[in-house]
Amino acid sequence: MRIVFAGTPDFAASALRALLTTEHTVVGVYTQPDRPAGRGRKSQPGPVKQVALDAGLPVFQPVSLKTPEAREALANLEPDVMIVAAYGLILPQAILDVPRHGCLNIHASLLPRWRGAAPIHRAIAAGDPETGITIMQMDAGLDTGAMLLKRAEPIRPDDTGGRLHDRLAELGGVAIVEALAALEQGALHPEPQDDAQACYAHKLSKNEGHLDWQKPADELARTVRAFNPWPGTFTDLGDQRIRLHEANALDQATNQPPGTVLRRERDGIDVACGTGVLRVTRLQLPGARAQTVSDLINGGKPLLMPGQELN
Repeated sequence: MRIVFAGTPDFAASALRALLTTEHTVVGVYTQPDRPAGRGRKSQPGPVKQVALDAGLPVFQPVSLKTPEAREALANLEPDVMIVAAYGLILPQAILDVPRHGCLNIHASLLPRWRGAAPIHRAIAAGDPETGITIMQMDAGLDTGAMLLKRAEPIRPDDTGGRLHDRLAELGGVAIVEALAALEQGALHPEPQDDAQACYAHKLSKNEGHLDWQKPADELARTVRAFNPWPGTFTDLGDQRIRLHEANALDQATNQPPGTVLRRERDGIDVACGTGVLRVTRLQLPGARAQTVSDLINGGKPLLMPGQELN
């Protein structure tokens, strides 16, 4: 089949690499315009564009797909199917109608759970036992199209947003190759989503990483894992912002106010929560690199001592 691929970040790049190993022909790649990056803020290609350039594929970077010119450009590629993964632009109905088999989306959740922009992080933060990949027939709604294929992936107790992202990115490549094989054979059977079971994975913001010590320790531990590496979690000690990279919940009662440092030993710093205790094992001080609590103690800084209160 003639495939047009649309995607931008690393998650999508994994799927494009998988498609390039098949007998299908990728006739064009759509991706977001280059963005400034790095210290020099120079314009750089995103991961999908780099894969496309390395493979010698035609690259298209429109700022919108809502114009007649955008539809004509896509139609000129004569695609049998368009594969979309974390592209970042809305596909209007006129675009969805161009490919013979429509547009298939690689979505990082088991739909209808976690529609929206941040399904991986929300699944960890919510304490879901599993997530996965759904190959979906795109329609005009937000992740509302019929489900064509699902592949589940367990969420491990130590999964961070980054680790789970990487596994799902690989699984997405496997799933879309499998779905295309079934599509050729007429073996894909669309299953409508149950809207009553849907929930929305809102886009992440940096402010969400500010920990509220009134919350239960297990919820805070999941948030630390879900937001690692981005947008990260943090707390304040006076006017110093401290970033938390690793933490786990202790089923331990305390009568101290939430946010109070209870203990500082080499295996971690214990902080009182609304329910239970959060043990911080890896953190980052202002102007410094991430370090273990053992390294913090070796450095001799009198920070996060028992009795101090975080806000």
